[in-house]
Amino acid sequence: MTITQNKKTEFRELGLMDYEPAFNYQETLMKSIIDLKLKNRDRTDGIYEETPNYLLFVEHPHVYTLGKSGHEENMLANTEKLKEINATFVKTNRGGDITYHGFGQIVGYPIVDLDNFKSDIFKYMRDLEEAIIRTIAEYGLKGQRSEGETGVWLDVGKPYARKICAMGVKTSKWVTMHGFALNVNTDLRYFEYIIPCGIKDKSVTSLARELERKFSDVEVLEVKEKIKKHFSEVFGAELV
Repeated sequence: MTITQNKKTEFRELGLMDYEPAFNYQETLMKSIIDLKLKNRDRTDGIYEETPNYLLFVEHPHVYTLGKSGHEENMLANTEKLKEINATFVKTNRGGDITYHGFGQIVGYPIVDLDNFKSDIFKYMRDLEEAIIRTIAEYGLKGQRSEGETGVWLDVGKPYARKICAMGVKTSKWVTMHGFALNVNTDLRYFEYIIPCGIKDKSVTSLARELERKFSDVEVLEVKEKIKKHFSEVFGAELV
């Protein structure tokens, strides 16, 4: 079966949305792509439909999410504390351990068919990291990879190494969901209630902390545009 690779990727800005509705929306898109792939696989007339790709941006209210391979002991706040800080706790199906999503964070969910790009999850993760590394480089920050730990880091190998962008994904039939969370104006105090990604000896940072200034709404939009630009470049995607 030969199907032309479709590198067009539809961008959708979801705005502020609770985690679970956004999760359900991702699953709906993912299922629609998988269903089309299965339909193509079973066709006998040689007429195949291109599978779509999506890039979603969203901002979540305070929420802690635990990946399927995560450890609940990395959640340090009990139910009472979660109510006090107006946060929720959700178990989800992505890889990785525990992380925090909240206001002032740019969360990106690529729902893409990797058969349209390259069917290699390791490369996919490195390419996601590369898009963020290139983005923060425009602000004078040297993003790095930390061996054995996904995401984008600053000052890797030093006692004050810190993560600025967390990542975790799920794939099925080479279709992805979940993605990355870049801290921009994020209230980093919320990370004090977890062991981020299960890593005890490293801290978390944000663009605002590193540059010692809060980003205006217009500047946040500029960060989003830079992410989109570098995502397109790294993946060879055509955002529409």
